[in-house]
Amino acid sequence: MNIFITGISGFLGSNLGHHLLKKGHNIYGNDNFIGGYKDNLSNKFNFYDVDCCNFNEMNNILKNMEVVIHCAATAYEGFSVFSPSFVTKNIYEASVSTFSAAINNNVKKIIFCSSMARYGEQKYPFTEKMQTIPQDPYGIAKVAAEETLKNLCEVHNVDWTILVPHNIVGPRQKYDDPFRNVLSIFLNRMIRNKPAIIYGDGSQKRCFSHVNDCISCVEQTITNAKTSREIINIGPDEEFITINELAEKCANITGCNEKNIYYKDRPQEVKFATCSSDKARKLIGYKTSFTLDEAIKSTYDYITKRGAKEFDYKFNIEIQNEKTPETWKNKII
Repeated sequence: MNIFITGISGFLGSNLGHHLLKKGHNIYGNDNFIGGYKDNLSNKFNFYDVDCCNFNEMNNILKNMEVVIHCAATAYEGFSVFSPSFVTKNIYEASVSTFSAAINNNVKKIIFCSSMARYGEQKYPFTEKMQTIPQDPYGIAKVAAEETLKNLCEVHNVDWTILVPHNIVGPRQKYDDPFRNVLSIFLNRMIRNKPAIIYGDGSQKRCFSHVNDCISCVEQTITNAKTSREIINIGPDEEFITINELAEKCANITGCNEKNIYYKDRPQEVKFATCSSDKARKLIGYKTSFTLDEAIKSTYDYITKRGAKEFDYKFNIEIQNEKTPETWKNKII
């Protein structure tokens, strides 16, 4: 099958591409390298250095594709409150351009990787039937992209599935990005014997998903008719831990004994966030394969093998005031 993956040098996209390649599919993809590493690519990918926001180019490279999996995203939930133009352009505009080009080229199915940010702050665990109440520009843009996808596919009779991963970790994740990926930030610092930097008191709670547990779900949606026109949470929901507990696990694996450093809460951060995977269990027989400790270990192994490094502050902060995290303004991470 000819499968096109946007954001194929990124974390989820690259892992998905390598997996589907092994399954015998023809893998095509694009990236602008905002959030990925070039060495995540396989020389067996049919790769295009094209930005999803460019409709004309997307329209050209999506010819003869059967399935489009839209993974590309500036997945900066907290950062989106301070750089909303940058983040939302590369979520909403990029998504609509991709959907339009895919539909124009008569693809059979579009799979959109959305975000747990769609749920905002409400009773957890989050289920797919809940109202979407995103509380930051990133989440708002994701929900807008979801609604646009459903609208376009209804009009033009194209199949779709919206997947909702949460806090994905594992190999090939960008770990020198100071604005996202808390586990990778902790490990990249602690491997260099630097303490964890935590916003608030560290009592925020999350579930973390090994990337392979998400990939298994994405693969199922390609051909499983039960997933047609469905929104499905994917990833583990068993281990719900605080950020303080996560930092402790990272300290244990790295041997870092430095005390955590705490900064004030970031605006609009959801305190308790985890998704129920019951629907995925029912529709596609989802089972968690990786424990949290195994997920942390695989991320740690990847970073140590590739080499811990200083953080890259390559994005402009559009809104700077007293609410902007000091760690970002002063490049403290």
